[in-house]
Amino acid sequence: MGSYKEIKGDLLALAKEGKFDVIAHGANCRKMMGAGIAYQIAREFPIAYQADKIDNRMPRQRLGDLTYTGLGENLFIVNLYTQYEGGPNLDYCALELSLRKMTLIFNHNLKIGLPMIGCGIGGGNEEKVIEIIKRV
Repeated sequence: MGSYKEIKGDLLALAKEGKFDVIAHGANCRKMMGAGIAYQIAREFPIAYQADKIDNRMPRQRLGDLTYTGLGENLFIVNLYTQYEGGPNLDYCALELSLRKMTLIFNHNLKIGLPMIGCGIGGGNEEKVIEIIKRV
């Protein structure tokens, strides 16, 4: 099982500096990476946005799942489908399920950078999100 450590800073800048092997963020099932950190990731790493766009499942099929892409061998970006649509509607079950699926794909020794998923625009409770991340 991995360990949990909080780091303050710019997730994308830290990823570019090689601090993480994987960065994951909450995304909605409607393929709208138009605000928050999702927007920043789409702008900075367009390949992550393409992984979101080419997924042809229906929105309800995406909730609690993920898509991901690699940037060479040094960094993977994971879109965790934690919200059905944009706005304040973080789904805690979808967050936990998508994180669990991510742990099945990526080695537990990798350093995974996570923002406070769903705690901005998604309207989630920070303490509850941290508890889920620590548990998973």
